[in-house]
Amino acid sequence: MPDWTVQEALFGRVGRRQVEVGFDGGEVTSDAGLLLIRKADEQIGLLERVAAVLPDPRDPERIEHGIDELLRQRVYALVQGYEDLNDHDRLRHDLALQTALGKVTPGASSPTLCRMEQRADRQTAAAIHDVILDRFIASFATPPSELILDFDATDDPVHGEQQGRFFHGYYDHYCFLPLYVFCGEQLLVSYLRPANIDAAKHAGAILKLLVKRLRAAWPDVCIIFRGDSGFCRRRILSWCERNNVGYLVGLAKNPRIEYLASWWMDSAMEAHALSAQGVRCFGEVLYRAGTWRAPRRVIVKAEITHSAKANPRFVVTNLDDHPQPLYEERYCARGEMENRIKECQLGLFADRTSCHCWWPNQFRLLISSLAYVLMQHIRAAALASSILARAQAETIRVKLLKVGAVIVRNTRRIRFFIASAFPLRALFLAAAQRLDTT
Repeated sequence: MPDWTVQEALFGRVGRRQVEVGFDGGEVTSDAGLLLIRKADEQIGLLERVAAVLPDPRDPERIEHGIDELLRQRVYALVQGYEDLNDHDRLRHDLALQTALGKVTPGASSPTLCRMEQRADRQTAAAIHDVILDRFIASFATPPSELILDFDATDDPVHGEQQGRFFHGYYDHYCFLPLYVFCGEQLLVSYLRPANIDAAKHAGAILKLLVKRLRAAWPDVCIIFRGDSGFCRRRILSWCERNNVGYLVGLAKNPRIEYLASWWMDSAMEAHALSAQGVRCFGEVLYRAGTWRAPRRVIVKAEITHSAKANPRFVVTNLDDHPQPLYEERYCARGEMENRIKECQLGLFADRTSCHCWWPNQFRLLISSLAYVLMQHIRAAALASSILARAQAETIRVKLLKVGAVIVRNTRRIRFFIASAFPLRALFLAAAQRLDTT
């Protein structure tokens, strides 16, 4: 029983009425939105397919929680904002989570979930990526005419003695260096790497595998590789040219390319002198780096800022469009990918890689990616044309999924009593209807 005397001191009065708080309210949840997560998962069959490829050496006659239940419990909790395994020691008793898992008994404890993570290996990571890619292909009702694959690396700070941790000079801390690949808002790859490597390490091999799989599904699709200057590597560009893959890749400044672009920069400076305003000019040059066999087309953005500061940028490409739309409309659009990475790391806890061993950390990165795939499906299928159609995971969670409810469960039904004053009641019901699999 709560100590009501202490509660009086904490919360005071409203007029003549004493405000009392206790944690004996019974079966009340703050996560009624788990019902939507469950419907989204059932509609695309994502976690069912992933569970089928996870290793499970346990004796079937001795287990209480199947591998599919363990995976759903872990991913659903991430979507709802519970990133720590220790959260599950209490969360497992929540009736909303049990209902989402299709159970009427408590879910798994944190040690059981931890053992699932510790069984992960290289084959597990490859199999989960296959499921994610299959889901991406299945999301198209008709074959796409063009796909732009965005590659980017980011830092994943670590604070212990995890395997594979190294100090990274650019980020100025110990971290991992995961590689992400997105196509629009859809995640294709989340590949954990140590931080003592080149940012483009393994990017060429991953691009080759992706192109092979996507062209097996859609032979006529146009594929474009897009990345910043960290991915401007001779072998990647040459492979793209040999295999009819377009590319838009940033090119780091150097004296030679700046000399070739000097005419455009001088023109921009003259225009700035006349107008006293920021000026942008676009052009192109043929440039051959020392390791390239032949010159390549380089788009030049010659910019002079309002304060008369030179800000040139260069993009190497094998596409034929005009320089300005190639840079402003196509290359700069890759910045949206950074928002998606932040959504994975900040909203769905992809940076929670605190296991000691390497492959459990890769598995944690992937379960956050699965949570992102579910959230993206809700955004695209259930929230299209709504006020949350462009919202990030944290906003969707706070406004639509973290919903309080009283739960009454008996032998015939499970009833969720959601607050009558819930502001997004209509959107909640509309989302459930759009996710209905029956």
